[in-house]
Amino acid sequence: MIIDLRSDTVTKPSKGMLDAMFNAQVGDDVFGEEPTVIALEEKVSKLFGKEAAVFCPSGTMTNQIAIKVHTQPGDEVLCDTTAHIYNYEGGGISFNSGVQAKLIPGDRGRISAQQIKDSINPTFDWLTKTSLVCLENTGNRAGGSYYSLAQIKDNAAVCKQHNLNYHLDGARIFNAIVENDYTTLDIGNQFDSVSVCLSKGLGAPVGSLLLGDKEFIRKARRVRKVFGGGMRQAGYLAAAGIYALDNNVSRLKDDHNRAKQLASCMSKLSFIDTILPVDTNIIIFNLNDKLNPEAFVQKLAANNIKAVGFGKQAIRFVTHLDFTDDMLEKVESVLKQIN
Repeated sequence: MIIDLRSDTVTKPSKGMLDAMFNAQVGDDVFGEEPTVIALEEKVSKLFGKEAAVFCPSGTMTNQIAIKVHTQPGDEVLCDTTAHIYNYEGGGISFNSGVQAKLIPGDRGRISAQQIKDSINPTFDWLTKTSLVCLENTGNRAGGSYYSLAQIKDNAAVCKQHNLNYHLDGARIFNAIVENDYTTLDIGNQFDSVSVCLSKGLGAPVGSLLLGDKEFIRKARRVRKVFGGGMRQAGYLAAAGIYALDNNVSRLKDDHNRAKQLASCMSKLSFIDTILPVDTNIIIFNLNDKLNPEAFVQKLAANNIKAVGFGKQAIRFVTHLDFTDDMLEKVESVLKQIN
């Protein structure tokens, strides 16, 4: 068997999900006549207490649309140094919107209200206009860390006080929610816009949604079209998203538990130097200088285990719904043999 720990995007649709996809009622999304897409958008917007939503092919697109709608060319967006919108979206902040990022060194991907205050530019003509704050929950490059509701509220208060737009990259927001005492409504009530991904921990093959008020989503739909994101019979994909929301949220705890168990095993291995705290389903660890990361990945590959380097001596593992207890046992066995 192949064990793929590169990402939680590698999952395959289950039989139940495939059945839902094949039985979907479809129309034309660009004409606003796609019943299953409409059902998904209404379901998720209601879940987060937002007025409207727009279905897009990817989380990168939903984030980039949000930045475009929230800003004007020459503006500035505040985000953590590890933020996905800055590191892994192809320079889209500048390419798509003509704005720049001011990077804040947060606590494992989490920026504070005070840091936001300190980063807002005065309104001088020669300075960029600070107009948008973006949080990422959970933090991918930060090892799956998550914000508390108190932190989110504190940041929201600063944004409101200074008239800044407030966007959430919620690529793995449900991973954060199942580990906390807050709800989707709690999240939706704090942010002006929310990006929700269905193709990571929830296991859908494609798709993310951008949520906001009606006027924001009206503008977002136009930007989606400009970005080439208008879809036609997208209900087959939307049906997978509805199935994922109905069946694959609470089980995210299983992914987290397996990640923590795997990290516990790894903490005893001599060739691993450090491991970031494991809060959800992401394990980021550093090999010691004696082990070449490319050689390590190749050793895993020789045992049918896929992983990716994450910079210098760093490696990332991500658990997901296709990663079973038997696979966990096999990975632990192979790692101990390398040791």
